[in-house]
Amino acid sequence: MTKSLKIDKLFLTSVILLTVAGFFVFTSASLGLLARDGASFEMVALKQAIGLMIGIAAFFIMSKIHYKKMRKNALYILLFAIGLNLLLFIPGLSMYHGGATRWIDLHFITFQPSEFLKIAFIIYFAAWLSGLKGKIDEFKWSALPYLAIIGLLSLLLFFQKDTDTLLVIAGTGFIMLFAAGGRVRHLIAISFTMLVMLSAYVYIQPHARERIVTYLDRSADAQSSSYQIRQSLIAIGSGRLAGRGFGQSVQKFDYLPEPIGDSIFAVGAEEFGFIGSIVLIILFLLFFMRSIKISSRAPDMFGGLAVIGIAILIIVESFMNISSMLGLIPLSGMPLLFVSHGGTALIMTLGAAGIIANISKHQTPQ
Repeated sequence: MTKSLKIDKLFLTSVILLTVAGFFVFTSASLGLLARDGASFEMVALKQAIGLMIGIAAFFIMSKIHYKKMRKNALYILLFAIGLNLLLFIPGLSMYHGGATRWIDLHFITFQPSEFLKIAFIIYFAAWLSGLKGKIDEFKWSALPYLAIIGLLSLLLFFQKDTDTLLVIAGTGFIMLFAAGGRVRHLIAISFTMLVMLSAYVYIQPHARERIVTYLDRSADAQSSSYQIRQSLIAIGSGRLAGRGFGQSVQKFDYLPEPIGDSIFAVGAEEFGFIGSIVLIILFLLFFMRSIKISSRAPDMFGGLAVIGIAILIIVESFMNISSMLGLIPLSGMPLLFVSHGGTALIMTLGAAGIIANISKHQTPQ
């Protein structure tokens, strides 16, 4: 028995606070563009504001559409997402930036289709796992389909040079399989297979090897490969306990690469210090813990797995960004969700949060 409820209040609060804090930090970080390339602060802020408004609308819409409709259409959602990513291979539609082709350029708008692919994968895999019933412990029905889907998506994402997204999708699916009751020996076999493939990729790709070398020795090539992490640590250290204050970051003006993108956590840490950084991390943890609570009360397996997948995706991406800026892991191209520049990521994040909000309305009372 389930009872129709309002959106979980603590979850909604975490989303609102993350959204407000994210736009606040982004606005300050984007001031650094005033000193670079003659970029227009107003234009960048306007684009992010438009993305935010569309994202809020996406949250509202997804919170209203019953989540069970997504299960019925899971395959079509995944095929649509794959179709969007295939558009990147059509000359004239794709946009090359930062050494990769990940954006579709329609002249009046650009968007990154891999962001939709992440959510589509979660919906489809949650639907697949929830339909297995007593077959979850059989390799051919659980682990093998997982490997097949990841193999298919890897073809799309390798050509986009977007291995970070592939790692996040693969990791999210792995945890969903574990949560669904996948056999331990199958999970171990998957882990070993993924480790071998990742090692092979690092071996054959110079830029991947460079990331590892930089991670192990930050003094190597200080003006090139290790430049970003060194400047990031300087920014974070400069923030000390309470930070320099809103808009007062020095590093964002002429030192940090991508101050509104990959490096935005460093800008926030410099301006709001250790205290501000901890508050932001606590907000992410509140979002995650409340999502897990909603998952445990979901009325069916599909709802529970969809919430777990979305929560894991958002927390892993965000903490990969934070950890890479702190030098805890090699540098990644993952954005700090709710905060970094990128309208597609913001829209899809808020839309995905809307799915969790919808499931929370149907959770089983305890």
